[in-house]
Formats: sequence, C-alpha cells, structure tokens
Amino acid sequence: MRDDAPQPIFDPPERFNIAEYFLGDRIREGRGGRRALVTDGGEKSYAEVEALANRYGHLLRGAGVRPEERVLIALPDGPDFVGALFGALRIGAVGVMLNPYLRRDEISYFLRYTRGAVLLVDSGCAPFFREAMPAAPAAETVGEAGIAWSEVPSAPRETLVVDDAAFVERLRAQPTTLKPWPTHRDDPALWLFSGGTTGRPKGVVQTHASFANTTECYGKRVLGLTEDDITLSVPKLFFGYATGSNLFFPFSVGATAALFPERCTPDVLFERIARFRPTVLVNVPTMIRLMVAHPDAAASDLSCLRLATSAGEALPPELHRRWRDRWGVTLLDGLGTAEMWHIFLSNRPDEVYPGTLGRAVSGFEVRVCDDEGRELPDGEVGWLWVRGGSRALGYWQRARATADAFRGEWYVSGDMIVRDERGLFRYCGRGDDMLKVRGKWLSPGEVEDCLLRHAAVAEAAVVGVPTPEGLVEPVAWVVPTKPSAGRAAGRAGGLAEGLREFVASRLPTYKTPAAVHLVAELPRTHLGKVDRAALRDRPRRQDRAASS
Repeated sequence: MRDDAPQPIFDPPERFNIAEYFLGDRIREGRGGRRALVTDGGEKSYAEVEALANRYGHLLRGAGVRPEERVLIALPDGPDFVGALFGALRIGAVGVMLNPYLRRDEISYFLRYTRGAVLLVDSGCAPFFREAMPAAPAAETVGEAGIAWSEVPSAPRETLVVDDAAFVERLRAQPTTLKPWPTHRDDPALWLFSGGTTGRPKGVVQTHASFANTTECYGKRVLGLTEDDITLSVPKLFFGYATGSNLFFPFSVGATAALFPERCTPDVLFERIARFRPTVLVNVPTMIRLMVAHPDAAASDLSCLRLATSAGEALPPELHRRWRDRWGVTLLDGLGTAEMWHIFLSNRPDEVYPGTLGRAVSGFEVRVCDDEGRELPDGEVGWLWVRGGSRALGYWQRARATADAFRGEWYVSGDMIVRDERGLFRYCGRGDDMLKVRGKWLSPGEVEDCLLRHAAVAEAAVVGVPTPEGLVEPVAWVVPTKPSAGRAAGRAGGLAEGLREFVASRLPTYKTPAAVHLVAELPRTHLGKVDRAALRDRPRRQDRAASS
C-alpha cells in the first residue's frame, strides 16, 4: 500500500483546549458582542456564552470534578447544553453527551459504562435517569480483582438538575471568569458513540486536536462557513454530526447557531426555518423524506438556505431528486464516523453528484481495500480505510475492537464503498448489512432506492434474513406514503406483491426481496438510525410466536 500520508491542514500547539479554540478565541478577536446563539427564548452573544461556560466550569469544579473525569450531559439543545459542554472542557474534564430521551435500560447501560463523575439533566428527564441509576451491589460481592463491587462507582456522584431553582441560584453565584486548564492536544475531549445498530454502543474517545482538525478541513473549506451564516440542525447536539455542524463549526468563525429543544418533526422544522431564517440546514435522510412528503412542503419557504447537508445514513438518489425538485437547495451528501469524528467524504457546493459521497475532504485520505488490506482498483467494492488528523484514540474498554478498527494511522471502517473512474465514492452499506445472494454481493441501499421510486413508498429498509437451508435472502420493510395506500393496493392485488414486481422489473432477479412487510414505522437506534439488527430479528420472533 502507498504510505504517502496526506498533509495536515491544521497543526495545533501541544497545549491546546478546544474551549479556547471555539469560544475563547472569539472573545480575544473582539467578537464578544456578536450573536452566538438564537433560541426561542432569545439570543446570546459570544461574551454571554463564555460567561455561562465559566460559571458551569466553576460549578463543576466545586462539585469535585477533576481534569480527565467524565461529565455526563443529557440536556435538550439550548444555552445550558452549550454552557455545560464548554464549561466541562475548560476545566479539562471530558464531555460525554447523551440523548436525554433514552429508554430506562439504555440509561442504565450508559451510566454503568461511562462512570461519569457528574450528571447534568433537566427536570423533565431527571426522574427517568434517577430511576435508572444502577443500584450498588452488596459489599460482600467481590469482583475478579478482589474489589468489593460497592467500591466501584455505579452512578454519578452528583446529579444536577439545571432548571431547578436552587441550581439556577447556585450557578448564578459562580464567577464569570475562569482560566482554562492546559490540556494537551491529544487529551480526551469528548466521548462519541458508535451507532449501536449491531450491539451496545461503544464509547469513541476523541481528542481536542480531532475537533479542530475537521473544523478546519470540512467546516471551513467544504461548507465555507463565515460569520454571516446561521446554522440549524435536525439531529440534536448530543450527536457528533450536530455537535460539529451546529455548534463547533459556526463558533469557529463567529457565526450563529440556532437551537430548539423539541424533538424534530417537519412541522417543528418548517416553523423554525421561518423564524430563524438559517443559511445552512444540517439534515438527515429520514427528515428529508418527511419534509418532501409533507402536505405543506410546497408552501414552505426555504429560500434562506444556501445549502443543506445530509449524513448519518445513506441518501438514496431518488430522495435527493425529490429534494432538488421541491426546493432547489444545494444538498451535500457526505460520510463520517464517530471514529474520525465527522465528515471526511463529501460532495462540494460546486460539485454535487447525487448517489455519491463525492471526494475525500482535504486533509484525509480514503482507500477501498480488500479483506487483506490491499487497495482495490476503481469499480470494485471493498472496505473503507481512512486516515487523517481526526482519528480517535480508540474504544473505551474495547481493546479487541480497537485493535481491529485502528491500524497505525488508519481507521478501518465496517462500511463498504466503491470508487468510480472519476474518483467519486459511492456508499454500498455496512459490511454486516451487505448481502451475499446467490454468490453475488447485494447492496441494500440499491434495492431501497428502487422501492422509493414507487409512489406508494415513503421509506424502505432491506435486510438479509437466513432461510431454513442456511442461505440469505433480502427482505424489505416498507412504510407506505399513507395508510390508505396499503388498503387501496390490497384491493388491487396487494401492495407488497406489487412492490416485489416493481423491483423485479428494474433490477436483476436476485435483488428482488423475497418478502415485503408493510409497517407504520421503522425501528430506530439511540442516534435515530434505522435499527437493522431489530429488523433482522423480527422474522425469528414471528416464527417463535407462531410456533408457541
């Protein structure tokens, strides 16, 4: 393999803290009076955000948080999330951002796995987190290392409810100036999490340098953000894609991030676009689908947008076409991973190729390799290998998984891609989602895109299901555009069978789903991605139920 590494775009000093890079530097540049955040409750300047962050830093330090300890942030998007995150970073602590709307079993898992020193929540979610706090086992229970389990922290030392009156007074009493802790550029800054589509999410430990590197490479050079931009995001700030695109990237140039606390729906999103008039919309395929299918789509004014991004899941070309036909707003599809923090493959504003991920972002190198790590020629599907200045340190408490995925400078993804003769990359699917059907590779995304071309299909997911003979066959799960579509098609011979015939007429026979199941919605992971593992398990659950 060639070993000429890409030239670094950004080389931070040895002592480097991203709370200073993203926030403190704006104050020193004289931009303290500029608008940093806009929310339903009003605006906050950069100086006001810094004062809030410093108060949080003092409060966390007063709660006993030390450098390198983890602070769990399970807050809705808003000033307190931003203040808490930068406050934790400023004192050298490590931010662990959690979805505040996790299920009880998920909360318990994350609390045990992360062992955070302090948990920050609001009053709406605090009861659920408290109920899920792991109970400490009896002192007599001794682990393999001879340590009583009661001595192992099973819950945060303190839970802080940020909208509680006593907490608000406590926070207000803190000083508004704070000297940043001299973190090393390679110190852990934040934990991100793998998608968890095939098991429990793994903690991805990312450094201060990683976040600055992708900001310089992608946020500034690809998105071209300036201080005049206003960003608005569909995914919430706990998701690394949004942490970058709707907080770090705009803060790096003195721009404005628009935040709202509610879960995103098309109605909520259209209303916030009308209110905040963003210039950049941070989007995901699922919301793109809901937006273009919404009854008020034609009346919704998106003319304020200069571009939108899509990531998190593959963007079907048909969905890209519907977006372009509806609004004409430039839509940049890209690919990133928690292990490389953010986007490293992307289309460009002046170079958009629907159905592709574009080219490697400057500062990153991407290769398509076989099982032995040998680079493959254009046109052949293989594993994604990527290197650049945003590679994580590894997975927390997952040494084997770290050794498998992080090889020298390279991160070896579980994604499969192909590069064409133009140098453009196309996503083929997760390696564990790719199907070997009749001796040939099948990309679920290709079948899903075909299904989406049918007028009765709103969303589709294709997974591999084992047959009694031990083979694998593709099975589709489809959300109809509206409930009546399924009933009307049923009278005409069945929507499910009609969709199979639709695919068979457009793709090779082996790509036709063996079955099509109509459902009201698809299962989702904690990051909002389609939970394909849950879909693969559904036929087995149905079989067990039928035999019982």
